[in-house]
Amino acid sequence: MTVRKGKKEDLPKVLELVKELAEYENALDQVSNTVEMMERDGFGESPIFGFFVAEDDKKNIVGISIYYYRYSTWTGKRLYLEDIVVTKSERGNGVGRQLFDATIAHGKATNCTGMIWQVLHWNEPAINFYKKYYKAELDNDWINCSIDW
Repeated sequence: MTVRKGKKEDLPKVLELVKELAEYENALDQVSNTVEMMERDGFGESPIFGFFVAEDDKKNIVGISIYYYRYSTWTGKRLYLEDIVVTKSERGNGVGRQLFDATIAHGKATNCTGMIWQVLHWNEPAINFYKKYYKAELDNDWINCSIDW
């Protein structure tokens, strides 16, 4: 397995994996992103996200980690892990850990003070992964808020 920075030509497979995650989360109907939007937002004049891909020995993309930066007035520059997805057939083979480690290393290399992300309260496999390998702190105090337009 190889983990590398994502390239524009990876985006169709990246979106496919995003949709696989959305289907797992019973929210596929909520995905409105397109490859064109991802090209603009990730490779345009002012990119707003980056990503890593995990490739198997046949160069098939079997996992992704999508991140961006956010700013905390309390702790400074933070890396936000938007999605980490490993295709179903590769789960449990260490792919997620390699992607997570690469994302953490990137955060450290870009002077972030830490990394944050969200996990659904019912996603026990992910919660157990974060606790087992990273001793992650899960916070039940904050409520997610959003506005769509």
